[in-house]
Amino acid sequence: MDRSERLDKLKPLLRQVLELLGEDPEREGLHRTPERWGDALLTYTQGNVADPQEHLKVIFQLDEGDFPLGSDDMIIQNNIEFTSTCEHHISPFRGVVHLAYIPNPESRVITGLSKLSRVVDVFARRLQVQERMTQQIARAIDESLNPLGVITVVEAVHYCMIQRGVQQRASTTITTARRGAFLTNPGLENKFQDYLRLRTGNGIM
Repeated sequence: MDRSERLDKLKPLLRQVLELLGEDPEREGLHRTPERWGDALLTYTQGNVADPQEHLKVIFQLDEGDFPLGSDDMIIQNNIEFTSTCEHHISPFRGVVHLAYIPNPESRVITGLSKLSRVVDVFARRLQVQERMTQQIARAIDESLNPLGVITVVEAVHYCMIQRGVQQRASTTITTARRGAFLTNPGLENKFQDYLRLRTGNGIM
């Protein structure tokens, strides 16, 4: 089913939602809302039909002398902005992803920096929970690049906590995922944090 067909099926359902909320879908401000709302929902969840591994197929190989055996030097990308949709309340949460991986000195494989951001975007554009998204990003990098280690840190603000329930406007949620050397060598995470401090002036946690 293509996007236009899905949108045609969504419009009457969203019109019914407006009616159940006590609104008049025919009034001027809401006349085209089911169509716009449906189009927005398809955009928010377009990661469902995208494969993050497709982005990570774009790889490069470092020369042997560029990455000597035994090195634990990292490739770090910080402040990757994202907006996602909480699957529990269908409300947005937004934040940043900081990640790093250590290329495997045997294969010396790396990927383009823009591809890491695209991987984050694929997983963010789904109905999500932050905890799962954090793990999915780390797993995708680990499985595609086979690095010595991967770490992902996600920091986000959840509007389901701001607009309803406990109404915590200043609260942020931080989640982490580690693979490989980051699990077995705690000093690597400290090193990662130190690099981030150089860039931002403070750590994540």
